[in-house]
Amino acid sequence: MRVLIVGSGGREHALAWVLRGAHTLFIAPGNAGTSDLGSNVPIGSSEINKLAAFAHRERIDLTVIGPEVPLAQGLVDTFAESQLAVFGPSSKAAVIESSKAFAKAFMQRHQVPTADWKTFAATELEAARVHIRAMDGRCVVKASGLAAGKGALVCTDVESAERALVDIMVENSFGEAGEVVVVEELMEGEEVSLFALTDGEDYVMLASAQDHKRVYEGDLGPNTGGMGAYAPAPVADETLIDRTRRNIIEPVLAGMASEGRLYKGCLYVGLMVTVDGPKVVEFNCRFGDPEAQVVLPLLDADPFEVLHRAAQGGVGNMRIPPSSEAAACVVLASGGYPGSYQKGFAIEGLAVAQEVPRAVVFHAGTRKEGSNVVTAGGRVLGVTAVGANLNTAFDRAYQAVDCVHFEGMQFRRDIGYRVRDQ
Repeated sequence: MRVLIVGSGGREHALAWVLRGAHTLFIAPGNAGTSDLGSNVPIGSSEINKLAAFAHRERIDLTVIGPEVPLAQGLVDTFAESQLAVFGPSSKAAVIESSKAFAKAFMQRHQVPTADWKTFAATELEAARVHIRAMDGRCVVKASGLAAGKGALVCTDVESAERALVDIMVENSFGEAGEVVVVEELMEGEEVSLFALTDGEDYVMLASAQDHKRVYEGDLGPNTGGMGAYAPAPVADETLIDRTRRNIIEPVLAGMASEGRLYKGCLYVGLMVTVDGPKVVEFNCRFGDPEAQVVLPLLDADPFEVLHRAAQGGVGNMRIPPSSEAAACVVLASGGYPGSYQKGFAIEGLAVAQEVPRAVVFHAGTRKEGSNVVTAGGRVLGVTAVGANLNTAFDRAYQAVDCVHFEGMQFRRDIGYRVRDQ
C-alpha cells in the first residue's frame, strides 16, 4: 500500500518505522530519520490543499496524521471530502484537544470523571485570582488551546498560581492558546496514558504508557513536550483499564457521536489514578509523543490494517493481544529546551546506538546537512529499546543513549524511576 504520514517528529518516525518494509511510505515533511524509511515530501503539515493534491496525485491508500495542529485545522475534513482514506478525527472531533474548555464542559455533560474546574477569559484576571486564592493555590492552570504539550502549569501555592495566571493572561506566554484559561483542582495520584484506536463506533486498545513531562530529574523544572516514556505502565492493571473503558472511553465516544462529532482515529486519554479511581487529566486527538515511540513497537498486529480499519470502519472486529514485552524511550533534547536553544549541531554515534540489541533511535528534531545529521529542534531524538521487561528495556535504552552525542545534549537519567528495579 501507499501510505502518507503527515508530520516531522518522533511520533511520525515511529509510525514510519512500524509500517516500514511492507508499504511505500511518504512523510510530509519528515526528518532525517524518516528519509531512511521512505520519501520525505517538502510539504508542511498544515499545508492542507497541497497535502490533498499530493495524496490524489500519488494515489495514496491511507494518510496518517501525526500532529494535533493540522487535525484542529481540518485536514481530515478536506481529505474526507475528496474521498481519501485518512486516519484521524475531524476538526469538530479534534476540539476535544484543541479546546480544554470544551473538553471539561463535555465531560461534565456526559458524567466523565475529571477534576473540578472553572474557566476564565483572558480579561478576567482578577476573578481568576480570587478563585485560585480560594483553592489555596493548589491547582493546575491551563491554556485552553494548543500549546505543544507545555500549556499546563502545576501550582502548589498562591504565589505560583498567580504567577501562572500572569504568564498566560498578561504576558501571553502561549499566545492565542491562552485566550481562555482553565483552572482545575490539583489531583493527586499516578498518571497513566491509554490509547483507543476507533472508527467512531468500535475501538481497540493499545498498551498503556507513562511519560515524564518535566525537563529535569526528579520531575523538576518546567513542563516539556515529554522527556521520556515507557510501556506498559504497571499501574494500569486490568481493573483500571476496564473501569476506564466503561466510565471514560465508551461514554466519550458515544457522547461525541451524539453531539455530531463522530470521533475517528486515536483517542489519547491522560489519566490520574486517584483514590476515587481514574479521572481524566486531558485528552489528545492523536498519538502522544514520546508515548508513540514505546507503544507502537509493542503493537502485536498489522499496523496498516489497524490504522486503515480505524479510518474506514471495522476496527472492532480486530483483536490486539497484550504484548509480553516492554519498551522504554529516553528523549535527547537541545541545551536550553524547553526555552530557547541553538540548532545545527552535528549528531554523533547514531549508527553505534542502533547496534544495541532491540534499540532504535527515533528522530524528532533533525535534518540532514551534507553527510551529517544535525539538530533542528528542541527534542532531537527519542532513544527507544524493547526488552522482556522494563528493567531490560531501560538498560538497553540508556546503553544506546551513551553512544550518542551532540553539543548541549540534555536528557534525564531517571526516566522510569517509579518502575525500574522492581
